[in-house]
Amino acid sequence: MDISPLHTHPWSRRLRRALETPEHWDVLDAPAGNLARAVEALPLGPYRDTLHGVWLGHPLHPALVQFPLGCWTSAALLDLTPGGRRSAGTLVAAGLLAAGPAALAGWVDWARLDPPRRRTGLVHALSNTTGVLLYAGSLLARCRGHRARGRLLGLAGLTAVSAGAALGGHLSYRLAAGPDRAAAVPRLAPADWVGLGAVEDFPPDRAVRRTAGELSVVVVRDGELCHVLAERCAHLSGPLSEGTVADGCLRCPWHGSEFRLLDGQVVHGPATAPQPVLETRVLSGHLEVRLPGAG
Repeated sequence: MDISPLHTHPWSRRLRRALETPEHWDVLDAPAGNLARAVEALPLGPYRDTLHGVWLGHPLHPALVQFPLGCWTSAALLDLTPGGRRSAGTLVAAGLLAAGPAALAGWVDWARLDPPRRRTGLVHALSNTTGVLLYAGSLLARCRGHRARGRLLGLAGLTAVSAGAALGGHLSYRLAAGPDRAAAVPRLAPADWVGLGAVEDFPPDRAVRRTAGELSVVVVRDGELCHVLAERCAHLSGPLSEGTVADGCLRCPWHGSEFRLLDGQVVHGPATAPQPVLETRVLSGHLEVRLPGAG
């Protein structure tokens, strides 16, 4: 009996390679770039941050996709149950209605990704779009009384969205498109006071990079007050020291996330997690920082 770990089996390696392949398809860059610009041009106003999930504290798209996937999986089970076919049609329709908002939230997040992640995200979206079209055909067939065709199209749709879900998981967890990139800051920030330099060395309203122990930080001087935040953006690790300061906020140069200097809270996405802020003090004209609450 073969008792080797699952991840060493040939089929497991082939699956991982299949999930990793799209990020190398640079042929997708041109259409992806055009599509990303179109998504960015949508007149969403403040609803863009809502779709990013700023209010929720993490990306909204993964939460929204649970409903259509749940509906379609349940529909497939009901299709196998005598007497459950009418309910299966209702679930297919409900999944189609819920797919729109989930897709919009996903496109808004996708447009702010870098090229390798965009490539995987585009294949993920195309797979899910195929699934939605198949489910639309399934619903149409059911409504016309072609139940066998409706079930087959539903099964094909479930296969497509399952492949899309696998790519989405790879994008989120292996390629880290959604996690908080600043989550490790509390383990890297110094517990004891560390000097960053004389206050007068920091120009007013400009972001300056410094190192506090193992942690890179960005210092912004506002009059006599100095704000110190983790230097790498919580979204995709953009260098905040190269960002711009305006209206009490620091703007990431890569994707435009804005963080309030006072407490690191997200003012505008695509970041959804706050930027860690260090505790500061000034002794003899020199700025010192440490992990908040370490004293």
